[in-house]
Parts: sequence; C-alpha cells; structure tokens
Amino acid sequence: MASDINITTATRGGRLTASSGSKWEPIMGYSRAVRSGNLIAVTGTVGVNADGSYSPSLEAQTRRSLAIIQAAIEALGGKMQQVCRTRMYVTDVSKWQEVAKAHGEVFGEIRPATTIVEVAKLIDAAAQIEIEADAILP
Repeated sequence: MASDINITTATRGGRLTASSGSKWEPIMGYSRAVRSGNLIAVTGTVGVNADGSYSPSLEAQTRRSLAIIQAAIEALGGKMQQVCRTRMYVTDVSKWQEVAKAHGEVFGEIRPATTIVEVAKLIDAAAQIEIEADAILP
C-alpha cells in the first residue's frame, strides 16, 4: 500500500465511513468507503496520485486505484482477502491485460467475482480506470 494515502474515518448515521480526501467526495456528498455491519462497500476509485496527477500507464493507474481501495478497506477494519466483488470501468477495454496483471497480483488467490466494462470517459479526462469493491467481514 502506498504510504501517501491518507484515509480518515467518521461515524455517520450509525455507519463507519472512510474518506480519502478526494476533491469529489464533499462536492458529490459521498464516502470513499462505508462499513455497515460486516459489509464494506468501496465507491468507484480512480488511480489518481497524491499530487492530483495520473500516470500515463493504465497498469500503474490500476495499481494506484487498488492501493487506495486497500487503504480504505483496512481503515474500516477489513482486509483485501475479504473482498468478494470488484467492478472495473475502463476507457479502453482493449488494454484489459494491463488491468488483469495488476488486479491478478492483488486478487490472484482471493478470486473475487469481477466485471470489466468499457465506458466513454471517467470523471477526469486523464483517468483510464475506476474500480469499485465490496468486502464481507466474518
């Protein structure tokens, strides 16, 4: 996990929430992740670097997105091994192998259900991937 990812937590409406400090979180009124009981839902997460830039590499953006997701899950008391579902939205599905390499390194043994679909564009023109994840804790 990247050391430059700051996750803060709060209790809202009886649920534990995690924020990554994304500029979009307060504007849209959402949390990076929410824990309700033994379920953690992580919102769509782009691979933005701490300085607001994006790597030109889809594989690097995938790794960064997964690192942010991991930080959020861990901040809420979960582990990546508890992820049961990921959804990946990419702007060029023909590059799926770059995504598969990074996703497989994290989830190769965990084997969550997953989806990858191509979309016209994401929230930032430089973003090439957005990943959602759901985890179920024991």
